Amino acid sequence: MFMHNKRLQYTVRVSEPNPRLACMMLEQFGGADGELAAAMRYFTQGLGEEDAGRRDMLLDIATEELSHLEVIGSIVAMLNKGARAQLSEAQQEEAELFAMVGQTGTSAKESLLFGGGPALVDSAGVPWTAAYVDTRSEPTVDLRSNIAAESRAKIVYERLINITDDPGIKEALGFLMTREVAHQKSFEKALYSIENNFPPGKLPGIEEYANIYVNASQGEGDMTGPWNSGPQWERIDDLSQTMPIDGRDGTATVELDGDDQDALEQMMLRGKSDTTSDPTTGADLGAGPGAGRTKQLDPAIED
Repeated sequence: MFMHNKRLQYTVRVSEPNPRLACMMLEQFGGADGELAAAMRYFTQGLGEEDAGRRDMLLDIATEELSHLEVIGSIVAMLNKGARAQLSEAQQEEAELFAMVGQTGTSAKESLLFGGGPALVDSAGVPWTAAYVDTRSEPTVDLRSNIAAESRAKIVYERLINITDDPGIKEALGFLMTREVAHQKSFEKALYSIENNFPPGKLPGIEEYANIYVNASQGEGDMTGPWNSGPQWERIDDLSQTMPIDGRDGTATVELDGDDQDALEQMMLRGKSDTTSDPTTGADLGAGPGAGRTKQLDPAIED
């Protein structure tokens, strides 16, 4: 059960309207790394979580993310106060209204359809989608995804802080940014409270492949470090001598029954290429400058 408290989790103080800044703030309202995406991600994880401690944590954080959505939405609404009033009451001249809509950085559809209100879109006007929620119902997978999501959101808040000099907005964004850090710590603690948390899932990796590093990007500037060298790794540099890695021939095969084999042979026969034929093609007939080498048409030569 939810109950709405009329007071925000953090006070929103906006010095003056700024529709363009409001558009950028929408990234954390309806964007991929925004507060709604976070809330829905953690709710779906929490509702399916069997561990009582993790379930409680996920639902706590999911609910707080909704309060952060309210803070961001309130900032957007305050920044759009002037534009919203003008779009509604049309006290400005036509040219001024056109200019105002264009200067917000949003699409005309967004301005006209949502009227300057905090719509569930990102800063480019792309509607929010459940595809942003990447829950897999495996705690070690989901917690790692949550850590990454909080990290990404923290960076977006940093960038938003850097593009405004409004002190009240900076304070509110600083609070939201810091809560991303706190949530990341909670998720990391929860992940490492699972004794065997790597690799994720139940099945172990295949030992003979688990310690191999394949140096597939070779040439000048080839670098080494703890991620590809040292006692943890068996490094493969000469791919021509070691691939296929399973020691077999590296081909793809399938066993077909008699009917499928007959149909396959007929299909291959019907679509077989004649490697001895060199017909004149449309590229030859229409060749012009820049076409490269094409077949020379000679009356003495018949296809």
